[in-house]
Amino acid sequence: MATHRDAILDQFTRQAVPFSTAPGIRDEEALRLVVEASDAGPEDTVLDVACGPGLVTCAFARVVKHTTGLDLTPAMLERARTVQREQGLTNMTWQQGEAIPLPYPEGAFTIVVSRFAFHHFLDPAAALTEMRRVCAQGGRVVVVDSAPAPDKADAFNAMEVLRDPSHVRAMAQEELRGLFHAAGLPEPRVKTYRLEGEVEGLLKRSFPNPGDDEKIRTLFAASVADDALGVGARPEGGEIRFGYPVAVLVADRG
Repeated sequence: MATHRDAILDQFTRQAVPFSTAPGIRDEEALRLVVEASDAGPEDTVLDVACGPGLVTCAFARVVKHTTGLDLTPAMLERARTVQREQGLTNMTWQQGEAIPLPYPEGAFTIVVSRFAFHHFLDPAAALTEMRRVCAQGGRVVVVDSAPAPDKADAFNAMEVLRDPSHVRAMAQEELRGLFHAAGLPEPRVKTYRLEGEVEGLLKRSFPNPGDDEKIRTLFAASVADDALGVGARPEGGEIRFGYPVAVLVADRG
């Protein structure tokens, strides 16, 4: 029987190139927002947990001493190395591994970040506790993820499970903040933005089960009328466009 780990490896092996080249994922303004929110500087060392194609890792590498990208999926790490070469960066290390437990000693990094991964974790509280453990005192812990409105979360997650069978659950902002408290971190500073896209482009970088793509199109079309998904679905230029709500949460490691 296939495990959740199998689902992650299957989805993200196939998603490596289309995910990393999607305009909303590569958006430099969004990447800059994450780096600036973390107050990163030239003396920092950064761990990017579940780094995927390394876009966040590379964004940090442009301003910090060294970055390390950790991911479970070899195809994602291979794509990350390609992105690194394209950007001409050298202050980077890549490692295959799990988020729970993280294969690093306590306090090994001054910034520990994870973007668009928490909705894939079976135990996000344990993942954040591990991120806190490997973050040095005085450092920062950063989580970036989809954060649906509480009254839209069930519909949003039902659609996302259809789109990506490795999806577990995106949490509302209040629940994400609660994870920080449970991990022994102070109240996080929060910034928000919208991950903009259009439905056909989203499906091109996704690998739903056969037939589920039509269910996804139907859900987005219906959401134009009532915003049931909470993504501001709207017709525009013959397409249905949307904006996933994203939260950037940053807490100091005391």
